[in-house]
Amino acid sequence: MTPYDELLDQQLLDQLGRPGVEQTAAMLGTDEDKARDIVQAVTGIVIGGLARNVQYPDGADALRGALEDHVDADPFDGDVASLTRDGHSILGHVLGGQGTEAAATGLGRLFGVDTGAMMKLLPLIAPMVMYLLATRADGRDLDADALVDELERERAALPDARRELLDELLDHIFGPGPGRPGIYGGLPGTSLPDW
Repeated sequence: MTPYDELLDQQLLDQLGRPGVEQTAAMLGTDEDKARDIVQAVTGIVIGGLARNVQYPDGADALRGALEDHVDADPFDGDVASLTRDGHSILGHVLGGQGTEAAATGLGRLFGVDTGAMMKLLPLIAPMVMYLLATRADGRDLDADALVDELERERAALPDARRELLDELLDHIFGPGPGRPGIYGGLPGTSLPDW
């Protein structure tokens, strides 16, 4: 199995290692097993948000261009302050401000974790997802169309129960995805593909 065959959430956990998971658990006030589940869910939300954004006109091209800025920016060696700044910028493009808050609230409720702690974790994970996706896109020379396929492969590989929960949360943020009835109208100011 090459690194590109491994799902991004598992790659991210591998990069964090046990010390990173321990720090995440401490920040969230939970145990390591739940912290791993939360990191995987946050990764799924970011990937799902990217997958929604690339459905917009020029969204895939915009994302492919944005990934070029993240190929050499290894967030696993970065300081928390710069990581957080980059993460807020990424989340602003991927989910929008209200969407980020909705994701933090929804995930916090799902896992029984404080929303404020989730708001700290989301911008730390987002640059890691972008870096891993950028490295994959660069290593496999993925164009915009192939990148869309890769995001869908990642989303489809999630366990059914987790994918349904994340899709429901994303529906709340973006409005319903293709082929799903509208439960929510979507929040204003989200799904802006221009970077």
